[in-house]
Amino acid sequence: MVFGSLSLSAQDLNTFFKKADSFFKTHVANGKVAYSKINDDQTALDELLKIAETISVSKTDAKNYQAFWINAYNISVIKGIIDNYPTKSPLDNTGFFDKTTYSLAGKKITLNDIEHKLLRAQFNDARFHFVLVCGAVGCPPLISKAYLPNTLNAQMDTQTKIALNGAFLKVNTKKKRVQASQIMEWYKGDFKTKGKSEIDFINTYRTEKIPNNFKLSYFPYNWSLNKQ
Repeated sequence: MVFGSLSLSAQDLNTFFKKADSFFKTHVANGKVAYSKINDDQTALDELLKIAETISVSKTDAKNYQAFWINAYNISVIKGIIDNYPTKSPLDNTGFFDKTTYSLAGKKITLNDIEHKLLRAQFNDARFHFVLVCGAVGCPPLISKAYLPNTLNAQMDTQTKIALNGAFLKVNTKKKRVQASQIMEWYKGDFKTKGKSEIDFINTYRTEKIPNNFKLSYFPYNWSLNKQ
């Protein structure tokens, strides 16, 4: 009986990853989401959330756990937008991140709970900030595939590199200045670990390194909807 339930759990998780992959491939392009198309036909979204409701994951199985909750977060953001559609920004909807709950993996949970309690508090990994997508243009781009346990580390690395070599940073060599996304201001502690500076973190993933004597500041977050 125990073996049966374990294999059923794994089967459900595999089904979730497969359907999430198909959903993102169909509805996401160049980091933008086809909210209008999803709103017209919510079948795939509802089916995905129905599967996610009964999934069982444990943080001891870190890759499955992290991949599930990253995808569940990104899908729930889309669900939150669709439930308030049409909308210009996630912030136009009261309690979008901290009050609205979703039924996921046997829990009633908010987006903030997923990000801060289930992921950031359990694993010391600043790369979460580059894969959890909050439905706004200022977020890192949403990929058009699911995060999968066997490719998760590489996917997280790739998305962090894309952000830090792209729109997350504005570098002014002449003025010896670098401006970063406000995400790096809000979660400063996540990017400063083991005596390293934020610029040290940036340089881990950047092709063109930022000199340590550059002054770091932050540019305002764009909360407009990341729609196609």
